[in-house]
Parts: sequence; C-alpha cells; structure tokens
Amino acid sequence: MAVACFTLLSLKSFSQDKNFYIFICFGQSNMEGNAKIEAEDTTAVDSRFRMLQAVDCADRGRVKDNWYTAVPPLTRCKTGLTPADYFGRTLVANLPEKIRVGIINVSVAGAKIEVFEKDSYQSYLATAPGWMKGIVAEYGGNPYARLIELARLAQKSGIIKGVLLHQGESNTNDTLWTKKVKGIYDNLIRDLNLKPKKVPLLAGEVVNADQGGVCAMMNKIIATLPQTVANSYVISSAGCACSSDHLHFTADGYRLLGKRYGDAMLSLLGYKHKENH
Repeated sequence: MAVACFTLLSLKSFSQDKNFYIFICFGQSNMEGNAKIEAEDTTAVDSRFRMLQAVDCADRGRVKDNWYTAVPPLTRCKTGLTPADYFGRTLVANLPEKIRVGIINVSVAGAKIEVFEKDSYQSYLATAPGWMKGIVAEYGGNPYARLIELARLAQKSGIIKGVLLHQGESNTNDTLWTKKVKGIYDNLIRDLNLKPKKVPLLAGEVVNADQGGVCAMMNKIIATLPQTVANSYVISSAGCACSSDHLHFTADGYRLLGKRYGDAMLSLLGYKHKENH
C-alpha cells in the first residue's frame, strides 16, 4: 500500500500540460546554429517559449535536463542562431496565450544523418573526425539516445506536436537519404509512443541555388521526402541569405527559415499567422 501511494505521488509530481507543445529538433550545423547571435535575438524572448537544456552550460547558469526561457543558444553552449529560435518565436506570437512552446535540440555539426541511426551510429562514428566525436561526447556519446532521453523527460511536462529536421549537406547526392530519415522518424515515433498522424516531420532545404548554395542539389532529394514519410513537409530556403561559405545561413537567413518552419506548423495545427506579426 505504501508503495502504491508513493507511485501515485510520483505520477502526480509530473503534471503533463496539454497546452505545452513540445517540438523535437535535430540535424547538423544549420540546425545546431552557425550564425552569430545578435542583440535582437536575445531580447524580448517570450517566457512561453521554452527550451530543454541538452548539455550543462555553467557559464550561462544552465543545467542539463532543465527548462529555461529559450534565449539562444538552444543547443550546446557555444553554438549560434538556429531555425528553432524563430520557429518558436513565430508560434508563441500566433498561438493562444494559454499555449506554451518547448524546444528540444540535439544536433551534430558536419554529421551525416547516420549519426542518428540507433542501431548503426557507432560504425559511422568509428571513422568520424575527433572534433565531431567531441560534439557527440557532449550528448553522452549517442545523439539519438540523448534525443529520446530529453523527449521522454519533456513528455512529463507537455505533448510532442512535431519534429523539425535540418540536415543533408553531408549526405548530398545520397539517394537513400529519405529512407534513412524515415528509419529515424519511425524509431522516434515508436520509442516515444507517438501517433505519426499527429506528429508531422518538417524538413528544411539546405542553402538554395538562388544563394549559390554549394549543396543546393540536395534539395531535389529533400523535395521527395513526402513520398517516403507520409506526414512530412519541406520548408523552402529560397531567398534565405547565406554566409560566405555558401553552406550556412546568416542570422537573417535563419530568422526567415525559422519563421517558415513556424508558419508551416501553425497551418498544421489549424492556426493562421496573425497580420500584425
């Protein structure tokens, strides 16, 4: 009886709020965030926009596995602006006041999509450069497992409403990319006990050809993702400014791309973008 009471108390200590919308973000450097964070990105961040800290950041007073207002960086301690920043801002600006938005972001710069394959990531990492292994080490050595760990923790507080992906540069011309993404998405759905019809996958294009993107040909493959993953949607990067390497977006590019992710999700949730935002 004592055990039963303790169990009930434990369950009640975690209050799942149906109005707390959680979004899983993963990918490589553009989802991690590459552009320098500017003053406008750190001011007036609505407290309804939350982030679940993935790694300890002592210099920022953040402890992993805890929720904070989503002031960038949203991934590791020294990362930059990400599409997730303005995705979240767009949502909270347009959703009812009672709804909060939470972000989980586990991304690995330079990595192929294989780094998130739960059964074979080790073989990929075996030949990865030391700096990449260092990033992965911050996530406990297994990015997918860390993503699941954070998502399960988040599920105690809110409801997972979608998955955001930005990856592909390191898999350019890989015609099996869509099948690999489907495998990871299916694992997420299964491991988190989600219903795919209720959890769309939004995948952003890499730097567009109109910006001289060096991996722009990958967008033709990304465009076919909805043929493989039924509830998936491609977010255009057309007109999103890029840096001089033509691989990463500028801060303005991330802001625009993030808003597009946000607008797409708003539509899927049944809301419209308010005219004054």
